[in-house]
Amino acid sequence: MHRDPDDDNAEDTIVVPPRVAVEQEHALYDDHDTVIPLPPQRRRIDHATGEAIEDPTAPPAPEPAPVEQLYYAFRVGLGTESLLLDTPSYIGRRPSAPRVTAGRAPRLVRVTSPLKEVSSTHIELRQIGSSVVVTDLRSTNGSIVMIPGSVPRKLRQGESVVVSPGTLVDIGDGNILQILPMQRRAAPEERQP
Repeated sequence: MHRDPDDDNAEDTIVVPPRVAVEQEHALYDDHDTVIPLPPQRRRIDHATGEAIEDPTAPPAPEPAPVEQLYYAFRVGLGTESLLLDTPSYIGRRPSAPRVTAGRAPRLVRVTSPLKEVSSTHIELRQIGSSVVVTDLRSTNGSIVMIPGSVPRKLRQGESVVVSPGTLVDIGDGNILQILPMQRRAAPEERQP
C-alpha cells in the first residue's frame, strides 16, 4: 500500500476474526494498517459447510441491563395513596373492566358517591408511552378536566384528552383525581405487605 504522507486518512483499519494467529497477522498486513481482532463469538459459521459451530470456550454474551420503566401515577383526593398507571385504571362507583382487555388486567378503583353523581364506571386513566390519557366513559354527569395553565373543560361523553402531571379531574361528589409525575415501580422487596 502506498501512502501519501499528507493524507491523514491513508491508514486503513482492518477487522479480522480471532482465529488468525498473531504471528500471521503481521505477515498479512502492511505496517501502516491497524488490526482489531473481533471478540470471541459463541456461534460461528464453518465456511466450508455453511453450518453453525458452537464455541464452548467463548464467554456467554452479556445480558442487557434491564430498562427501568417509569409510570405516571394518580390519586383520588388529597393525602390518599398514589396508584401507578402501569395498567389502565377504571374509576367509578362500582367500576367494571371492559369485556375485552389486552395485557395486564385493569385496575378498578371504587369511589364513594352518596348523591350518585359518579357513574358506575365513570372514567378511564391510561398511560400510553409517555402520555396520560383521560377518557370519559359515557358518564351521566360528565367529567371536568383542569390542566395547569388551561381553562377547565367538561369532557363530552366518550371524549379523551391527553393531560400532564398536576392535572385535576373532577368526576363529581367531591371525587377529584390528581395526575402525578412519573415514578418508578417499587421492586418486590421494597413493597409494603
